[in-house]
Amino acid sequence: MPGTLVVRPELTAADRCDRCGAAAKVRAVLPSGGELLFCGHHAHAHEAKLREMSVDLQSGS
Repeated sequence: MPGTLVVRPELTAADRCDRCGAAAKVRAVLPSGGELLFCGHHAHAHEAKLREMSVDLQSGS
């Protein structure tokens, strides 16, 4: 449904990077609605491609 707001929970210490298993610092919300979690290192490494794909990047606390 267009315009639907999805509230995602804050990242916690239990959230892990999907790439390496380190503590997640960034949530990448895909246009399809799925999500990936990244540590700071992998978020930075993949940032350009993620932005090119119109991914919504959300920083954790």
